[in-house]
Amino acid sequence: MANPSILDQDRAPGSESPTANESSGSFGDILSQYEQSHSHKAEVGGKGLEGTVIAVSGESVFLDIGYKIEGTIPLAEFQAAGQTVKPGDKMPVSIKGRGPEGYYELSRLKVERPKDWSSLEKAFADKVAIMGVITAVVKGGVSVDVGVRAFMPASRSGAKDAAEMEKLVGQEIRCRIIKLDVADEDVVVDRRAVLEEEERSTKERRYSEIKEGETMQGKVRSLTDFGAFVDIGGVDALLHVADISWGRINKPADVLTVDQQVEVKVLKVDAAKRRISVGLKQLQPHPWDLAGEKYKTGERVQGTVTRVADFGAFVELEKGIEGLIHLSEMSWSRKVRKPSDVVKPGDQVEAVILGVNPADRRIALGLKQALGDPWADAAKKFAAGTVVEAPVTSLTNFGAFVQVAEGIEGMIHIGDISAEKRLNHPQEALKVGQPVKAVVLEIDSEKRRLRLGMKQLVPTGLDEYIAEHKEGDMVTGRVVDVSTGRARVELGEGIQATCRVSAAAAEPEEKPAEAKVDLSSLTSMLQSKWKGGQSASPRNEPARASQIRSFRIVKLDPSTKKIELELA
Repeated sequence: MANPSILDQDRAPGSESPTANESSGSFGDILSQYEQSHSHKAEVGGKGLEGTVIAVSGESVFLDIGYKIEGTIPLAEFQAAGQTVKPGDKMPVSIKGRGPEGYYELSRLKVERPKDWSSLEKAFADKVAIMGVITAVVKGGVSVDVGVRAFMPASRSGAKDAAEMEKLVGQEIRCRIIKLDVADEDVVVDRRAVLEEEERSTKERRYSEIKEGETMQGKVRSLTDFGAFVDIGGVDALLHVADISWGRINKPADVLTVDQQVEVKVLKVDAAKRRISVGLKQLQPHPWDLAGEKYKTGERVQGTVTRVADFGAFVELEKGIEGLIHLSEMSWSRKVRKPSDVVKPGDQVEAVILGVNPADRRIALGLKQALGDPWADAAKKFAAGTVVEAPVTSLTNFGAFVQVAEGIEGMIHIGDISAEKRLNHPQEALKVGQPVKAVVLEIDSEKRRLRLGMKQLVPTGLDEYIAEHKEGDMVTGRVVDVSTGRARVELGEGIQATCRVSAAAAEPEEKPAEAKVDLSSLTSMLQSKWKGGQSASPRNEPARASQIRSFRIVKLDPSTKKIELELA
């Protein structure tokens, strides 16, 4: 009796099941009709069928093979062969079986299954592929119907594991006879060798079909540190890490995943060596194409330090565009010896664009410029007479350098270090790192020079005299000499001033011979006269050398250490 589930396969959807009487009364007619519609099963695996394409979906090609139910062929088979298919196309096919949706599974393979031992012997001698149907999983492999019962070892099945081998049962396969013993009716077949040959043949064909410059769809098959292997229709192509992105990436796994679908451009094909190189970034516009318009000299930009070299640091401004900060543009200070003292990879920095060269794909950046030029207002901050305290940064034969501010160094000449003794080398009085106190003697912002002095801060007799007096004070002094319009006056030991005199008083006169003046005695004498209110000479008397006179202070200048007098 026929199986009702099989008979129901061809019943139209929505039709009602026959009643028991109807089934018993018309069973013969139904069985006869079923056998007629399925009489082609005797032809499964045979040849002579011609299919006509009636539809193409995203996964399958549907063909009319002259039977009540259509057949299907996976669309991937045509794509792998680089073929296109459309409704109306005709092709020879054979039936492999029925799919889970009821359609016949078709094959375009034209190899027949041998029908007798002589055919098997010829196929074995010629080492040609034959067709077979896997019937069951047995110990150590599977049983294959190739016209007679044959055995195929699991290692030659092409299956990865037992589960995959179970799925082969009922499938039509291509295989090659590797052992044939007619007497013992022992046949051993190999499917794996045929699959490998087909794969090699497909690859060889693909190497000749793929052209440089074309764009293809692919799937990432595996990832390595140097790139990714992409399957582009049956062959693997190398996507090097440098061709993944215009920006710098550490490893492909940061941007790609296995089985990811990607669109790539074929960069190079070497059919002889079976190598294909593809690129992902080549399908994107190059960032440098618009760099000349986007980046202007003088602008501030932000970026990430990607790597550090002996001569500077590279900063990524955007994917595919890097700028260089040269060592000389990292700090206003001269103490920076290497870039790693200032920045390291991964740092976010702000810089100023110093120059853009799109042709050479170079952008010069300045880190110190973004911090501002410390010399811009140095003349105000460090005017002459300003006292600073700062550490010694370096010593030379002629002096010492002191960092008074970030990016500003001042120089203390060896002659301005000590007022007590003469130095042969600055290291006799100073050492690197030692904080010192100095006064600004001179500043030149254009030449970026700052001259300092230490000895000028040591108090002298003149400093004390100026500190103890004020303009308008009456003092007594000795006229040292008189020249045109001016007289030099000694107010004490090491303390001299100038006094304006009349032209008549400035007339040369014979200087009397006298013994050398004892300055200490003179100082005591002048102080005694000043305290006693005595005036050495009348005011209207002309000033002469060696004359003791009374004077009025008209100007005191502590910065220049100058005193100006007038006759009292």
